Amino acid sequence: MQLKDFEMMPTDIPNGVQAILKFGDAYELSIVKSDFSYGGKQGLYEIGVFKNGAMTEMPGITVENDTVRGYLTEEDIDAIIKKMMFACGEKPTQI
Repeated sequence: MQLKDFEMMPTDIPNGVQAILKFGDAYELSIVKSDFSYGGKQGLYEIGVFKNGAMTEMPGITVENDTVRGYLTEEDIDAIIKKMMFACGEKPTQI
């Protein structure tokens, strides 16, 4: 599965779009692009991982001591979706 398989929905943040993908019962991946996200003005994406509703670090996806990762290309997002699928053992569903 890739980012293009999901719909980026408009947000209240100026020039913002977001997709939230759920992986099983515990994990969610928030994918954002806006004027206020890291890299958004350059057309790049920012992600955050949530576990049971709280932002969390996830080795191999986020950087140690940080729950947000920015300046990501669409290809980077595709790789993160695949890593999340492998780590969680679940295909994502959009919420």
